[in-house]
Amino acid sequence: MTQPPGQQPPQGGFGAPYDPPPGSVRPSSPPPPGYGSVPPPGQAAWPYGTPVQPGPYDAPTQPGPYGVQQPGPYDAPTQPGPYGYQAQPQPGYGYQQQQQPQQPPQPGGGGFFRGRRGTVIGAVLAVVLLASSGIWLATSRGDDESKPTAKASADPGPDSTGGGTDGKAKDQDQDTHDLRAEADALNAKRKPGEAKVLWLQEGGVDLPRNGSDVYGPWIVGDTIVKAMLHTLSGYSVTDGRQKWSLRMPSNLCAAPSQATADGKIVLGIKSGHGDQAFCDALQMVDLTTGKAGWHKTYKRQGAWDGLSHVAMAINGDTVTVGRTTRTDAFRVSDGKVLWGELPGNCQPFGFASGPVAIAATSCQTAADDHKEQQVQRIDPVTGKVQWTYKVKKGWQVAQFYSASPPVVSLKQDDKWAILVLNENGTYRSQLVGGTEDYVTECDEELLTDGRSLDNCLGVTADDRAVYLATKPDPAARRPANKVVAFDLNTGRTKWKAAAPAGQTMMPMRVEGGRLLMYVAAEKNKGGGIASLPPTGGTPQMVLRHPAAAAAVERDFSLSRVAYANGRCFLVQARISGIDDEAEKSMRSIVGFGS
Repeated sequence: MTQPPGQQPPQGGFGAPYDPPPGSVRPSSPPPPGYGSVPPPGQAAWPYGTPVQPGPYDAPTQPGPYGVQQPGPYDAPTQPGPYGYQAQPQPGYGYQQQQQPQQPPQPGGGGFFRGRRGTVIGAVLAVVLLASSGIWLATSRGDDESKPTAKASADPGPDSTGGGTDGKAKDQDQDTHDLRAEADALNAKRKPGEAKVLWLQEGGVDLPRNGSDVYGPWIVGDTIVKAMLHTLSGYSVTDGRQKWSLRMPSNLCAAPSQATADGKIVLGIKSGHGDQAFCDALQMVDLTTGKAGWHKTYKRQGAWDGLSHVAMAINGDTVTVGRTTRTDAFRVSDGKVLWGELPGNCQPFGFASGPVAIAATSCQTAADDHKEQQVQRIDPVTGKVQWTYKVKKGWQVAQFYSASPPVVSLKQDDKWAILVLNENGTYRSQLVGGTEDYVTECDEELLTDGRSLDNCLGVTADDRAVYLATKPDPAARRPANKVVAFDLNTGRTKWKAAAPAGQTMMPMRVEGGRLLMYVAAEKNKGGGIASLPPTGGTPQMVLRHPAAAAAVERDFSLSRVAYANGRCFLVQARISGIDDEAEKSMRSIVGFGS
């Protein structure tokens, strides 16, 4: 059976379809378990072989050999939230969706990952920006610790649990004083034209042996929110003062890269504790106030599902919870179940957050390996498939770099291809890498749990081009890199722009018709935010971080970058240390601005 016209790329470009020649575009590692192809028990991870021929798309799903049913009934009682507002889809900062340069920028936050020193990373970002109010802190309810709770507080110190005058609170006050003094000392050395260090935040928490993932940040009005271990914390963007903190009933295990347009988010949390904890629960939170909403569990069905990572996304008022064999969709505002397993043998395993709900789907085959995959546009409210693009056999959907236009990262063993689709899901082009070397770094490299499909760094797209960062030459005395723009229709290079001498820059998003990029700090040279016009050229600094803070900035070697309203924030993607003291003192957030 032949493919319909436009469903497969033409020969040429990278050679065979999705088959880049050596030295063009290479991934840093093969796709991790959890993205649509989880090996069954006893089988080696990622056994890339020749995929078997799938059955008809609408054939009934063949059950796998694994009948293990995990606890967590789907019909667990829902606690209705007080929010009936139907959020209108809006792109979060950094996430490229239907760019409209003539429009003023919307408030918000989002950015991309900074990777290991000297590595450039690629990505679509998604962090939401909304209005914020209220000051809340977590407290215990004594006989019922299964529900998140919050309490108003006047002016809590970092990681406070309700203020007070005990020794812990005094220590926190001293830590805050020391961090402010450090910021003041760095600002005293500023040169003309450099921004200030607005504030610094430490980890401040005694973590498990292997540390903890950090989810977020989400910028909501004048508050920046991060989630770590079992706690969400909201800080003032201007001075870093903790505005509220909310403790979850258990540890976090997944989170969308965006919140809704009105500041609601649904987080993946574990049910149970210790070795018995399982990522099968959801908690809604209002990020504008720090108040908890509804909470419920869902079923993890069978070994494929149980082994899969959870990939979450928000599209309008819908949150999706994707795993290898299925996705479950819930209404954010009240927790209502919208849909679950879809008809046929192909099921979505992850979405990209934003106004356009683009999904990666895996198809159960005779080999029961879920290695035949598709890209689909799906109505997030009904689950109805609007169009389908069938990925070439043997290739897997790794990441979504953009949903509008659809730009998809595909991987096969050590091969990498970047595919551009038309808005109706037909083939448009494949990027031609040429002689440059490109490297991406996404959730799969930074996080242990909850790896979303739309959270990478160093690549973005608009209605003109796809923008990708090159890897700097490690042999150079002062390694620097370039940003390359690729034509959407041909996949070929339009222009290249060099980073400032001795530095690297990574695309974040297009705003006001200009490409925004994060410029990484180097020794004795601060980083910052730079911009380029659609035609390329020489990057112009929009926000220049102080050179005196370069050492602090370089310590954020595995971090996300968020830029909103003239402020830039670096947030560690993972907190860990050689001992408890190192974990607590590790810098978790640094903010720059005027």
